[in-house]
Amino acid sequence: MNIHEYQAKDIFRKYGIPIPPGEVATTPEEAQAIARKFGTTVVIKAQVHAGGRGKAGGVKLAKTPEEARNVAAQILKLVIKGLPVKKVLVTPAADIASEAYVGIIVDRASKRAVFMASPAGGIDIEEVAAKTPDKILRHAVDPRYGLQMFEAMQLAFFLYSDMKQVRAAAKILLQLYKAFSENGGSLAEINPLVTTPAGEIVALDAKMVIDDNELDRRPDIAALRDESAEEQSEVEARKANLTFIKLDGNVGCVVNGAGLAMATMDLVKYYGGEPANFLDIGGSSNPEKVVAALRIITSDKNVKAILFNIFGGITRTDDVANGIVTAIKQNPLKVPLVIRLTGTNEEIALEILKKSGLSAMTDMDEAVKKAVALATGGKAK
Repeated sequence: MNIHEYQAKDIFRKYGIPIPPGEVATTPEEAQAIARKFGTTVVIKAQVHAGGRGKAGGVKLAKTPEEARNVAAQILKLVIKGLPVKKVLVTPAADIASEAYVGIIVDRASKRAVFMASPAGGIDIEEVAAKTPDKILRHAVDPRYGLQMFEAMQLAFFLYSDMKQVRAAAKILLQLYKAFSENGGSLAEINPLVTTPAGEIVALDAKMVIDDNELDRRPDIAALRDESAEEQSEVEARKANLTFIKLDGNVGCVVNGAGLAMATMDLVKYYGGEPANFLDIGGSSNPEKVVAALRIITSDKNVKAILFNIFGGITRTDDVANGIVTAIKQNPLKVPLVIRLTGTNEEIALEILKKSGLSAMTDMDEAVKKAVALATGGKAK
């Protein structure tokens, strides 16, 4: 679950990380009032779950309350990477002497939380990794002990040479790890972590992603979710208990099981297509899940063909077939549909489809090839 910058800052503040004050506005008038309260040059920052806000015009300075009102009005009209901006964060501008980056991610390879630190802050860490990988120091944290002071100092020395700044940065790193681990984070970062002309270390930005598995036992964290800032198809899928991630391709995929879903997406790519989504209906045999899945996929205008790839084990293929028939009766399809069903109650499923004028394949490769060809208007490679 993504949370907004202002929410991540609130969490970081609770752990003692030095962050400038800031308030959220939903209207230009509110932004003007907040800027007047601060009485200094402010930064107006779009609150949206998308990177590249600055490049999209979502981060701007305002020297007066009137200018803050005008800037906020401009930003609140933006749509950044398909997401409308409905909130802005108003915070005092800071004098910056240098910028660094610090972040933590869950690394599946090492099965540990891994710190990344770089003296080249203020830009995407991916860009730093691609162009100057020597400017990134990585450190895996032993989950038995957490981040130790000597480890934090080692990371801090990579960022600064001044001993006072090293100690201040090490303290922030310890606080960041605590915020990350105690709130079920899968990512936490500060970019930029700046030094002021007076030599102080301050976190000017904050980003945090919460592991979805944390939400059932942490309703206070789950309450931070802003569904208006998410893809509506993903919101609908979550409510239907579907695992769904929207992608940019043209082949809509409905699959049961994460492994089969990944294999299906790989095959779509292999045969020259582009998957439009990851959608796993899971092991349930509830036909309503299939109805919801088709409704979500058909709402994507980029989808040119739909592929059902079902391997029935726990999932009964006849229930999937009933779901497909019900969904098509409710909302007739405007794009071609390719069905591959095999496994539990396969014969019954095929008969259900046949009565509705539909057919199914049993070979996975052939089904994917056909779906790609229909989506691309030609032959799969």
